Amino acid sequence: MYTHHFIRISILNVILFIFYTNSFAQKIETVSGYVFVDNNQNGIKDSNEEGIKNVAVSDQVNVVTTDANGFYQLNNSGYGFIFISVPDGYTTKSFWQKANNNINFALTKTKPVSSFSFIQASDTHVSEKSLERMNRLRALVDSVNPSLLLITGDLVRDALRVPEKEATGYYDLFKTEIQKIKQPVWLVPGNHEIFGIERHLSLVSPQHPLYGKNMYRSYFGPDYYSFNYGGVHFIALNSLEFEDLWYYGSIDSLQLEWLKKDVSFLSPATPIVTFQHVPFFSGSISISPFEADGPGKTLEKEKGVIKFRHIVSNAQEVLVILKNHNYPLALAGHNHFQQKFSLEGVQTRFEQTGAVIGPSEQGIIKMPSGITLYKVVNGKIDEGTFIRMDK
Repeated sequence: MYTHHFIRISILNVILFIFYTNSFAQKIETVSGYVFVDNNQNGIKDSNEEGIKNVAVSDQVNVVTTDANGFYQLNNSGYGFIFISVPDGYTTKSFWQKANNNINFALTKTKPVSSFSFIQASDTHVSEKSLERMNRLRALVDSVNPSLLLITGDLVRDALRVPEKEATGYYDLFKTEIQKIKQPVWLVPGNHEIFGIERHLSLVSPQHPLYGKNMYRSYFGPDYYSFNYGGVHFIALNSLEFEDLWYYGSIDSLQLEWLKKDVSFLSPATPIVTFQHVPFFSGSISISPFEADGPGKTLEKEKGVIKFRHIVSNAQEVLVILKNHNYPLALAGHNHFQQKFSLEGVQTRFEQTGAVIGPSEQGIIKMPSGITLYKVVNGKIDEGTFIRMDK
């Protein structure tokens, strides 16, 4: 394992690090505010605008719900963000904000729906060279016009093993591209969004303020969260951790505790869809050749224990948390091909979609590029339709 530590840090990084650490020294301990119906769309809670009760508010650690007046108060101990689990029948311009003593969330009331469609796309790997693929994705999404678009990680070409300027260039480009999409877009990070951890290539210090998961958070806010739409509770998970130079599939303990709290406010009958990058279970382990070493190696030490790297090593812990809930569908990406994994007697379908970036192959197995369209009627999710991006 490569353990050399780089001591050369640019002046800019020192300044950023000082700012970053000072911001934590002045950490906001308590956050309060209102979730309300913004009738005049001015983003301000006016005296005649009603609060919305029973809305979950979180800092990625604690979860509370608003009272009858839409008021909440939260002890803040998370990563510097406060977000709501957008309730059914409402939309908002932003479901998260940077932590502050007082934060209000302005929502717009919409017509409730009992039938809708959503698309899962994955592995866009955006760079200047791949913009044609993003144009194709946008055209395809427009032609279907789903209610939601979920993009399950590996959003950018790479942040793992490149310096800050290159990584932020990819992030900026991705952000520009998704702003062109008319439909609501919900994101989760993939391994290529983890900044700088392959330090022998990136030459990035672990003390860099954007190191690891912080670059994703600086652009897109919370890396795990939930929202509600059409009677379905969607849960975005960050299925990646890293140790020294290498990432691996896992749901960290803080996220597991948050998940317990998030679903505690749900009716057991409410359908749950999780979406993440590295899958819980996958056929890719048997299809892909074993790699003993290198950036794509099959196994990795996780806290001293060797485990499969490209599936979530503690998937069972998530299933235990959700065992008494209606959990029909778990979505993921990472492997660049569409696959479905199910077990007799297990209610959840574990499914992955193709890669937007392009087709791939393993031996004689050809894996087309594409996205998956799901239709939901009265909480029942269909089998999904894979739509190829290439003729």
